[in-house]
Amino acid sequence: MQKVSLGFSSCPNDTFIFNAMVHHKIDTEGLAFDVFIADVEELNKKAFNQELDVSKISFHAFAHIARNYFLLDSGSALGKNNGPLLISKKKIYPDEINDLKIAIPGKNTTANLLFSIAFPDAKNKTDYLFSDIEDAVISNEVDAGLIIHENRFTYEKKGLKKIIDLGEFWEAETGLPIPLGGIAIKRDLNRDLQLKINRIVRKSVEYAFMNPKSAYSYIKKHAQEMSEDVMYKHIELYVNNFSIDLGNDGKNAIRVLYKKANSLGIIPELNERIFLT
Repeated sequence: MQKVSLGFSSCPNDTFIFNAMVHHKIDTEGLAFDVFIADVEELNKKAFNQELDVSKISFHAFAHIARNYFLLDSGSALGKNNGPLLISKKKIYPDEINDLKIAIPGKNTTANLLFSIAFPDAKNKTDYLFSDIEDAVISNEVDAGLIIHENRFTYEKKGLKKIIDLGEFWEAETGLPIPLGGIAIKRDLNRDLQLKINRIVRKSVEYAFMNPKSAYSYIKKHAQEMSEDVMYKHIELYVNNFSIDLGNDGKNAIRVLYKKANSLGIIPELNERIFLT
């Protein structure tokens, strides 16, 4: 079997999506996958160094490595009502945000990109592992935190308050789904291999939708202390029809994100073709 290196996060949406192809529950067309599981910001750094053939990546990070990678049609996280949240211990008004010390889940995350589009003058930001941000806010290390993933289900129970939902901001601004993360594949791989991997990822997502409990043990293994209820809420939030195929709407949302970010000088202009198909 031909080996392909594959990176994705430990979050339930990714283990749900990739379970079938990693464990050969579908026809992988002669491919086997060497899996690397890490936080998305670590995956972003691996992609900057071109260490993985295929990897989950923040759309923000992809903008800086597009000369080396394409985006696959399948496996992405886009949607509605699932964007990052800025949270704090106390009520804060939007006009105060520029003066805050803010914890972010990594400078190359799409969460930081969306925040930078909404608040380009908020510069006092510190990188944290996404799962440590709530505690950084609670302990007063920072004034506010930009949370992603399952933390949107837990922050209120910890007495924290939402300042702004950046997904709502994006949707009000554009009327488009929120692009969060995609699957990048090396440009220098053989075209037939690229297309084969694109097909396999799609089949893996489709299998997951048809057999939602088949990945339970794999999801649970990597989900730390997360309850089953939160695990499947997480999946429901981030895995949808865009995960099967970006389609024209998904691709358009990504192009608009890049156009806005480039106009603010946050990312370089993308002159190359970015989508595999």
